[in-house]
Amino acid sequence: MNAIEQATNLMMISKIEAIVYLFKSKFPNIIVDLKPWLKNVETEKYGDKNSIDIGFHFSNLNFPCQCRSLLMQVRLSEDCQQRKLKAIGVELSGYEPSYPLWQFSTIGSWQFEGNFPPTIRTQEKLKQICHQIMLLFSNRD
Repeated sequence: MNAIEQATNLMMISKIEAIVYLFKSKFPNIIVDLKPWLKNVETEKYGDKNSIDIGFHFSNLNFPCQCRSLLMQVRLSEDCQQRKLKAIGVELSGYEPSYPLWQFSTIGSWQFEGNFPPTIRTQEKLKQICHQIMLLFSNRD
């Protein structure tokens, strides 16, 4: 679900803002899109109300990331006992305008897959961001 639609309370707004800050701290020139999904019949059927989706765009091909755009989906689950959302995983995909180049998920082996993955150094940066996002949604708040 678009991050802008998930921003329904102060806690969620601050977490979305923290995610944006994490990316901007590692990639200062990145453009943030809190509404990466168009609202239409096609995207509605694939929408996940238990995710925070944010698009990140570079003005040109970013060679370390090997793409022009990133789609990040933070997969959420509700902790019924504490009545809080926690992250069960973060998924990243690198895109050119019309096709995907690579994928990464913290669910499983934390490995990049695809024909054109980011550089090793950039993979480490992205993994650090994902780790920090997982901590952000841990139930310690």
